[in-house]
Amino acid sequence: MSAASSFLAGFGLSLSLILAIGAQNAFVLRQGLRREHVGAVVGVCAALDVVLMAIGVSGVAAALGRHPVALAALAVGGASFLICYGAQAVRRALRPLSLHAGEASQAAPALRAVLAQTLAITLLNPHVYLDTVLLVGAVGAQQPAALRPLFLLGAGMASGLWFGALGYGARVLAPVFARPRAWRVLDAVVAITMFVLAAMLLRSAFG
Repeated sequence: MSAASSFLAGFGLSLSLILAIGAQNAFVLRQGLRREHVGAVVGVCAALDVVLMAIGVSGVAAALGRHPVALAALAVGGASFLICYGAQAVRRALRPLSLHAGEASQAAPALRAVLAQTLAITLLNPHVYLDTVLLVGAVGAQQPAALRPLFLLGAGMASGLWFGALGYGARVLAPVFARPRAWRVLDAVVAITMFVLAAMLLRSAFG
């Protein structure tokens, strides 16, 4: 496996997981529309993703690196999750939703309150741990040790670029994300990416 493929695997997996409509994306988009502490919100969301993904990759690799059977089982589990996520993306593409950020507020809340909301929306969501620690950890653990930093770099860059685009490009992106057709195309791409990554994960584990 090359350095470029490890980087792209991390980038593609992270971006695919983060694209789904959810409370965190809606919150970042809303903050961007309101222009309230956008940099802090984007930075916290991206940093939390990087930390959790690093914990997943390093922890899973350290715990299972000496147990090939367990590592193969984790690969099968990770591939199963990817296939399920891909199937969900296909279902969303067939029945697209839209992302609404809500109306802009008149008075901007304090930075402390916004950061508390950001932490709560991110860390109290159980799916964030499944996505970053377990799923990214499963894929990252399959990378050669020397290439894991590049995998994490790709995953972290995807997270930072997405949140940055969502927060700072909110006024441009909001009308697009309000259209179900845009999500149909996006979810179709996500589904294909998930299926390809699942195949790569199984191939890496079983040759």
